[in-house]
Amino acid sequence: QAQLAASGGGSVQAGGSLSLSCGAFGYTRSSYCIGWIRQVPGKEREGVAAIYTMGGGSWYGDSAKGRFTIALDVAKNTLYLHMNRLNAEDTGTYYCAAVASDTCTTELLIGARDSGQGTQVTVSS
Repeated sequence: QAQLAASGGGSVQAGGSLSLSCGAFGYTRSSYCIGWIRQVPGKEREGVAAIYTMGGGSWYGDSAKGRFTIALDVAKNTLYLHMNRLNAEDTGTYYCAAVASDTCTTELLIGARDSGQGTQVTVSS
């Protein structure tokens, strides 16, 4: 059964780095837009980074460009998000999400039905 489970969150000082992982069993060998979304209480869900499981590219939200890197290890059924130069605005609950699709954007992930459990990231300044 396909499932998503994010892990790796924690507390970090501003300017620091953190890497998240997501077990993505059942998603990596079919056509999915898969990636990371961020939820902050009182704010709309935000698409952070997305990658197409069949290859062809990755996409980033404006706040993540140049600082975050998304990666997919098909052999391990694992999705990653490597985050550098973190700031307080990166604080939130991060979920991995997937949408069955032949195209991929971060906006597509915002409405994903499959999102699994999240992991909390807290950046202190």
